[in-house]
Amino acid sequence: MTQDPRLPSRTILEGRDRAGARAMLKGIGFSDEDLSRPIVGVANTWIETMPCNFHLRSLAGKVKEGIRAAGGTPMEFNTVSISDGVTMGTEGMKASLISREVIADSIELVGRGHMFDAMVALVGCDKTIPGAAMALIRLDLPSLILYGGSIEAGRFHGRDVTIQDVYEAIGANAAGKMSDQELRELEDVACPGAGACGGQFTANTMATVLEFIGLSPLGTASVPATDPRKQEVAVHCGKLVMELLRRDLRPSAILKRPAFENAIAGVAATGGSTNSVLHLLAMAREAGVPLAIDDFDRVSQRTPLLADLKPGGRYVAVDVDRAGGIQLVVKRLVDAGLLDEKQMTASGGTLGDGARAAVETPGQEVIRPLSNPIKPTGGLVILKGNLSPEGCVVKVAGHERLQHRGPARVFNSEEEAMGAVLARRIGPGDVVVIRYEGPVGGPGMREMLGVTAALVGEGLSESVALITDGRFSGATRGLMVGHVAPEAARGGPIAAIEEGDFIVIDVNARRLDLEVPGETIQMRLARWKAPAPRYRSGVFAKYAALVSSASEGAITRAGAV
Repeated sequence: MTQDPRLPSRTILEGRDRAGARAMLKGIGFSDEDLSRPIVGVANTWIETMPCNFHLRSLAGKVKEGIRAAGGTPMEFNTVSISDGVTMGTEGMKASLISREVIADSIELVGRGHMFDAMVALVGCDKTIPGAAMALIRLDLPSLILYGGSIEAGRFHGRDVTIQDVYEAIGANAAGKMSDQELRELEDVACPGAGACGGQFTANTMATVLEFIGLSPLGTASVPATDPRKQEVAVHCGKLVMELLRRDLRPSAILKRPAFENAIAGVAATGGSTNSVLHLLAMAREAGVPLAIDDFDRVSQRTPLLADLKPGGRYVAVDVDRAGGIQLVVKRLVDAGLLDEKQMTASGGTLGDGARAAVETPGQEVIRPLSNPIKPTGGLVILKGNLSPEGCVVKVAGHERLQHRGPARVFNSEEEAMGAVLARRIGPGDVVVIRYEGPVGGPGMREMLGVTAALVGEGLSESVALITDGRFSGATRGLMVGHVAPEAARGGPIAAIEEGDFIVIDVNARRLDLEVPGETIQMRLARWKAPAPRYRSGVFAKYAALVSSASEGAITRAGAV
């Protein structure tokens, strides 16, 4: 590849004054020939604390192989990752959403500091995906994201299982429906190797988003983590980023408003995680694209639910690959006229080009035809009302109740709620309220999979509802309402709920309301006092001071409100 003197790396590597920089890089094995080529940053989220990212060290080697073959010089660097599944239900889970900002900041910092010409980011666990996307949007270099792929399903008593089944089994065990020995047997087989959690949970949802929005090449994300084809995909991505550099195709040319609507449609059609709302809002803010929380409801309403995936369906993510991949879902929606197929992608062509290349496996039942959707509208619903004037999110995958009215059972932390659930103090008809777990209040907006899965395990999923200013795992199912905004720690109406107040959830009417007169709510909020910060120093305190509302993506900015 002919060297362009305008490439950023020339500033840091060329000329007499840069002899010191070259000397240091030669000290670790780079040659003059290496340094004369375009420099491609390889941002790796490899870490040894979870299966989701555990295999990315070897995958990065294949990406670098592709970069070198196409005339570039790769320079790999690492950043952090927090496992939602490992930290779930503990104080450590507060680090998860905060890590999205740290990942974005650290990739941006290395990219700006070392003045790379292009970049490939390798991602796996939930927050690494939007975190990498946010960084690449800020840097606006020719770049792409390679998803490490899903874990294979485990097998337990003749059926496929995922980490979702383990968390639900905890509740079943507490209710006496599963023995300690059975729980241990399930624990031993649920995660059979490397790869991200197996259903259409947050990681696989965001991998779907990246293909629909154009930051990942079509056909790369759904290849499972341990499939030998993943190595070939990695080499291809290394070569492809050099082509993007040659064409000067940057995220700013890809991430237009229609691309975001395409991504929302991808989430809706696959019954994806509610966390996609937070992450797409955050990515849109970084890209300067106008996107509001209400847009999710509007796009979801026009998009059929086509993929029969866990947590609400029968299949896991590796089954999507066997059926024809994410590009088959894209093809379905392009055929229906529900996507803007002219949007550019990191594959180098348009979304429509990729859709036309999709190959469906005969007889597959994972991705429904347009003539037979699971339901005619997608899974994301935005509610508003006197409890959430800025909006909140509920996932309706096809079988959940659409209305619920019941007395509030109020808890000011996830631990309080979990204790009540495991002690079997929650009864049919109750509305579990978990507050002070929002972006500021947590801080960090913990996911409530432990609580929601325990309710499922105890057999209460069809009779109990839950609302929170925190988040839900992509593995959550049942009538669960998250991201209630404004949050309790900022004096939102959720802070005014008292034990026994009746709460009404009406999905069809798009309402979440407290059955208390408005003047009473205002009187209670007038007496309300902000709680003391849970952290007064360190990264958690910084995050709480800078984070915006969940309705704005919970991004960190100076002067955030």
